[in-house]
Amino acid sequence: MEREIALVQLKELIGRDLFSCAAEYGVTTWRESSQGKQKQNKGWFGHVIEHYLGLPQNSAQSPNFGSWELKTTSLKRKGHEICPKETLAITMIDPYEVCQKTFEQSHLYAKLQKLILVSRIVTDRFEDSGVVFSVNSFDLTDTQLLAEIKADYDLVRQTLIDNDGNITALTGKMGKWVQPRTKGKGHGTTSRAFYARKCLVKKILNL
Repeated sequence: MEREIALVQLKELIGRDLFSCAAEYGVTTWRESSQGKQKQNKGWFGHVIEHYLGLPQNSAQSPNFGSWELKTTSLKRKGHEICPKETLAITMIDPYEVCQKTFEQSHLYAKLQKLILVSRIVTDRFEDSGVVFSVNSFDLTDTQLLAEIKADYDLVRQTLIDNDGNITALTGKMGKWVQPRTKGKGHGTTSRAFYARKCLVKKILNL
């Protein structure tokens, strides 16, 4: 399925509650934990969208469909304002590759080009609904924003070059729009990923 077709079909979901569609598609929204307690399946929202589009289930956290990549994010109400609930992981950081490649050659740039972001509003920790709020793609025509994201990437790149590729030299304080952050299971992990700060998520969603 091509990106433009996916965008059109996904926008038809705006305003629909996908929680009610989960059972229809056989998607588990709740499962029992090892302690015997009910635990929410965090990926259910994305899985329902994949079923809706008639796409095969993808075990990857960010399903890649060739010309586009699906990501979902949660929003929350803050007074009269709607704002991102969290930052958004874009892609893992490979120190060797980042040192070798310019922003235009990078995985980060490629991921932003392919991004389709579907958002929903959540009211509390335990969801019993999943209404699609918006469907957006990254605006590559915003040259100022793109230049500032490039500056964020260049800072990460130069830091890695200056520290012989030592990924632990990167900190979450870096970057105006995109930050390098720890990603991976277990305390003390050294894996890092590029994350879109909440301000960039807000920009992509036109909030």
